[in-house]
Amino acid sequence: MVVMLLGMLVTTMDATQIDDVSCSEALLSLLPCLPFLQGSGPDTPPSNCCAGANNLNQKAATTEIRRNICNCLKPAASRFGVNSDRSKQLPQLCNISLSVSFDPSIDCNSVP
Repeated sequence: MVVMLLGMLVTTMDATQIDDVSCSEALLSLLPCLPFLQGSGPDTPPSNCCAGANNLNQKAATTEIRRNICNCLKPAASRFGVNSDRSKQLPQLCNISLSVSFDPSIDCNSVP
C-alpha cells in the first residue's frame, strides 16, 4: 500500500522546485505520517514521521519557502483525506514547532 501511495504521490503531484525543497520531496518527507494524519493509524505518529516533519520544517527557513510548501501540501491533504485535528496535533506529538501545516483548510497566504 505504501508503494502504491508513493507512486501516486510521485506521478500525480507537481515536481516543481520550492527553493531547496521540491514538492515531491516535501510530500515524501510526510509520507510516513499519512496513516496518522488520516486517522487510520495509531494515536501517535511514528518516529520516522516526526523525523520527516522535522527535516521538512528545518528546510522551510523563509516565509516564501513555507508558503510554497503549504501550497504543495494543501491539495495533497485534501486528496489523501487528512484529518484537520490530527494535522494540528502533529507538531506537539513530534515535539517540534512546525511552521508549515498539512491541513486541508489552511490559508497558505497566512503562513508566516
